[in-house]
Formats: sequence, structure tokens, C-alpha cells
Amino acid sequence: MTLPGAAASGQFKIGGVRTIHRLGFGAMRITGRGIWGEPADRAEVLRTLKRLPQLGVTFVDTADAYGPDVSEKLIAEALHPYGDILVATKGGLTRPGPDVWEPNGRPEYLIAQARKSCRQLGVERIDLWQLHRIDTRVPRAEQFGAIRALLDEGVIAHAGLSEVTVDDIVAASAIFPVATVQNRYNLVDRSSQGVLDYCERHGIGFIPWFPLAAGELARPGGALAEVARAHAATPGQIALAWLLQRSPVMLPIPGTARLAHLEENVAAAAIVLSDAQCAAIDRAGRGQ
Repeated sequence: MTLPGAAASGQFKIGGVRTIHRLGFGAMRITGRGIWGEPADRAEVLRTLKRLPQLGVTFVDTADAYGPDVSEKLIAEALHPYGDILVATKGGLTRPGPDVWEPNGRPEYLIAQARKSCRQLGVERIDLWQLHRIDTRVPRAEQFGAIRALLDEGVIAHAGLSEVTVDDIVAASAIFPVATVQNRYNLVDRSSQGVLDYCERHGIGFIPWFPLAAGELARPGGALAEVARAHAATPGQIALAWLLQRSPVMLPIPGTARLAHLEENVAAAAIVLSDAQCAAIDRAGRGQ
């Protein structure tokens, strides 16, 4: 049986240059509990990763902090050489233990971590490297300067930011071209709407993390569940379809460690919601 592929989600050019399919894959959940250590079912994770190119997924998002290092190494084992797949990674968070995340924005640390990610991913240059968080203990201009150095030295091809404001993006753009922004955004959390609007005006890819949060909307009788029933789909698929129709710069990256769940997520790319359905979901999400 041929399953709908990620190509149905449409295309976006990272940095105005590298074309990807808009529905990607987030590789945080392929590690152990607490985003720490090896996954519980390593064989299933590798099967899931190896299915990505067959489903037309050409954008994979990871970070050196996932594991730490585990996610990048699993991606390399399953997918290298990457062909049409753009593997994006992030740096700037350290991991003292499970579920613990601490920023480190010292320029020498960011540069060293990006070089380590090159080695772990098996590439000479990272297609897209993103600052995982701006470290408030280090002047942001110094962190942005490290990113500029990585671009100038050819360690990375494009650069992005995560969990930032419009002011952060403007300040960074004075030092290097911002290709992507990765902020939390979903049906019930629109706190980054202003950032999304800015990204859309400036052709910056917007990567919504935690894209499937829907809360009460997904329960029987909820707005999301009702639309899902009309499309013979799951609430999660409808949440992804809504994100894709929300903006042409939206690049959702639902993650999973299970092959069946991956196929379910990718099938959402083929779902087309009516204007009325989008409006109903939007109103319900704002209300919640």
C-alpha cells in the first residue's frame, strides 16, 4: 500500500536556497526516557528513521543535547549519506541529567559543539545549525558572533534561533542571516504568533515545537475530534494539517520513536481542511 508522503505538505527553501518538504521529523523522542541515553527499542528507532526517505521526509531536526549525542549518532547510523534529507541540529544546552537542560552560550562552547555535531553526523558542513537557547548569562551579541564565525568558517551553511522574540531575531539579523526560528506553537499556545508573523514577512522558516498539543480539543466532542471524524483521521493529524495551512513558512516536526506513528503523522500532509474547519479549530484553540 502506498501511503501519502510528506511531499503533499508543499515545499520551503531554507535560507532561500535549500528546498525541503514542509512536514519534517523531530528527533528528540528517539532517545531514552528523559531525553537521556539510548532508546528503549533501538531497532524500532532505526526502522523508523530509515522509513523517512521512503515517505518523502526531507527535513530532520535534532540537537547535540538529545541523549546527549545519542540522537545525532542514530540519525547518522540510519540515514548517512543523507541524499535529499537536510539534517538540522542545535547547540547551546548542556545535559547534567535526565530532563535537565542548562544553557551554555559561551562562544567557544558553541563552536566546539557545532564541530562535534559535524563529526557525529558524519558531515563536513551542517546544513542548518540552530542556537538552542540564548544564554542570558552571556551577551547575545557574543553568541550571535560565534554563529557568524561558524558560517564564515564553513562549519555550517545556514543558521537559526530557538525560543526567541522578534527583537532577538532583529538583533541576530544584523550579524548573520536568520534562516529559521524554532518556537513553541500549537493550537492552544499562540504566544509566538507575533514571531510567526515576522517570519512570514521575512521568508524565515518557522519550526513549531510541541506541535501536537491540543488538550480538551482532542477529546470526544471537542472541535478537533469532530473535524477528525469528518476526515476519518486522528486529532493529531488534524492538528498537523491545521499548522500546515496556518502559514506557508510553517515547518512542523512531529517526532516519534515508532514506525506506525511516523506513518500516521506523515499522512497528515495530504489532509486539506476547509476554511470553515480551520476557523472552527482556530476559535476553539483560542478559547482553550
